[in-house]
Amino acid sequence: MTKKTVTAQYPDVQPELPPRTRGVIGLFEENCTVCMLCARECPDWCIYIDSHKETVPPAAPGGRERSRNVLDRFAIDFSLCMYCGICIEVCPFDALFWSPEFEYAETDIHELTHERDKLREWMWTVPEPPALDPRAEEPKEIAAARKAVEKAAAAQAAAETSAEGDAQ
Repeated sequence: MTKKTVTAQYPDVQPELPPRTRGVIGLFEENCTVCMLCARECPDWCIYIDSHKETVPPAAPGGRERSRNVLDRFAIDFSLCMYCGICIEVCPFDALFWSPEFEYAETDIHELTHERDKLREWMWTVPEPPALDPRAEEPKEIAAARKAVEKAAAAQAAAETSAEGDAQ
């Protein structure tokens, strides 16, 4: 009774959130291939995805046309979502992320279904992943990409050297 109370005066004073706080789910639309894994694995069936197929012309002459899925609608009903994170874990293309945003209350429960535009806005609030341990082993994907770049650079240098030798 003799000590002053320590009450957070929310919303005037914003809380200091721990890093990697789970708030809402953000969508990085460029990575989404419409594989529907997130919607299939969701235990609450709160993810709604609509898409259509488009034909892509052949990459090289004589190649064949391919088809790809194009995302028309991606929505999450946060009134059903239990924030388990299964959709984020199963996404093989890193299209879904946890955003620390937590202020998305609505007056009507029907307005808690957020479409891809709102999910894209939340994507920009996702913090950077933590830095790798300096003593850690380099990821296999990065090592393979680095070797491919070095091999291509060596081949280009050899081609330039042989072109200079032919010119003389």
